[in-house]
Amino acid sequence: MPLWAELLVVAAGGYGHAVSFSNTSLWWLQLLALAVLAWRVQRCPTAARAAACGWVFGTAWLVGATWWLYISMHDYGLLPAPLAAAAVLLLAAFLSLYLAAAMALYHRVAAASRLWSAPLFAAAWLLGELARGYLFTGFPWAASGYAHVDGPLATLAPWVGVYGIGFVAAWLAAALGGLTKASARPRAWAPLLSALGLCVAASGVNHGFTVPTGKLTVALLQGNVPQDEKFSQNGLAQALQWYADELEAATADLVITPETAIPLLPQQLPADYWQGRLQHFVKTETAALVGIPLGDFETGYTNSVLGLARARAEPYRYDKHHLVPFGEFIPLGFRWFVNLMNMPLGDFSRGSRNPPSFPVQGERVAPNICYEDLFGEELAVRFGQLEQAPTIFANISNIAWFGNTVAVYQHLQISRMRALEFQIPMLRATNTGATAIIDHTGRVTQELKPFTRGVLTGPVQGRTGLTPFARWASAAGLWPLLVLGLALLGAAFVWRRRAA
Repeated sequence: MPLWAELLVVAAGGYGHAVSFSNTSLWWLQLLALAVLAWRVQRCPTAARAAACGWVFGTAWLVGATWWLYISMHDYGLLPAPLAAAAVLLLAAFLSLYLAAAMALYHRVAAASRLWSAPLFAAAWLLGELARGYLFTGFPWAASGYAHVDGPLATLAPWVGVYGIGFVAAWLAAALGGLTKASARPRAWAPLLSALGLCVAASGVNHGFTVPTGKLTVALLQGNVPQDEKFSQNGLAQALQWYADELEAATADLVITPETAIPLLPQQLPADYWQGRLQHFVKTETAALVGIPLGDFETGYTNSVLGLARARAEPYRYDKHHLVPFGEFIPLGFRWFVNLMNMPLGDFSRGSRNPPSFPVQGERVAPNICYEDLFGEELAVRFGQLEQAPTIFANISNIAWFGNTVAVYQHLQISRMRALEFQIPMLRATNTGATAIIDHTGRVTQELKPFTRGVLTGPVQGRTGLTPFARWASAAGLWPLLVLGLALLGAAFVWRRRAA
């Protein structure tokens, strides 16, 4: 196949991969799209050509999955359209270098190896995904495992997490790709059946790693404040009044606002506004988690959540730990790029990596802010001691920056995967959506219509216990998966050297 045709085929596969992440009922499309990449890389004459296939596939995949970044830069940041589009493309192209290197490594190791090609492809894919999710603070959006939230591979989540699911999916895809070559079919069937057997075995094991604790009623507020009105005089006044009214009207055990629902520092708010909220929750049985920035010029600023409850002399405080590049901190050397946009961006201080949970009627509610729930290995740190481990997650977000796009749906799937990995419920209080209650099986039990203003009220069942993923990820992070990928490729490399 000519190079131009090959790259066109893998680009189509990469776009199909993005579609599968944006619509999890198409989980099978993720396998087919990845099988296209495996099929072509397995037939590349050189490692350089394999790298080119990986790079084009990855670029098409990430542009298709994160194109909505354009909206934040152009519509709200007022960056000229060509520059905003170029920024999205360049980011995807840069992040796809990891996949290019992984495919080149796979080609070099597997070309003369007697080991099965499918697990080696899966190992290379795993290393590429881990690099993208970790290096330079990580950007793991659209990791391949998220496509399987509603598919049969979801049964592996409490065992191996989202990257482990991606590893098994890559194994299956490479085996499928091997079936297209007649001479390889007998060998391709074996790893394909092995991967399928792993899924069947996992699904047959009792997944009741967690058990019920208490039940809370929650009220999740969705203000639906357009990003371009958030700091306007009229929009700010209306939002502050709406959140004040709903916080005081709530009769649930716990009421939660979105990220920066109150977008001003306490000292910048109208007289008595913040004191009024504090005094209200001292007098009521309802507890609250309120998104608000904190700090000052001397000590620095934080993107925070304050917990208000009758039994607390001082508000509970959670400061965001994993900050968003460009949005909440400016990477070294990129100040010029941020200065091109008319956006209230800046440098925030990081919070604790392992903060305490917020106690509410015997439940331990663990907040995380927006982007943080992409990092399951970081949330796992909170499960190091079972008696202090969260029984409920609460994600508070504001992705109004990205408009009425598929980003809303994608973030919901990410939160569902976290619920699957830890088998505890996830509450989502967001500005524009998706505001939802997710149970410990990853099922959305209630959801507000996105881009509407309203309050979602319903029950949530807390859970306690540790999944296998929570156990090993709390102790070792993602190192076990990294060692797995390196061990498989290292063994193949040694075998190749001995066979030479």
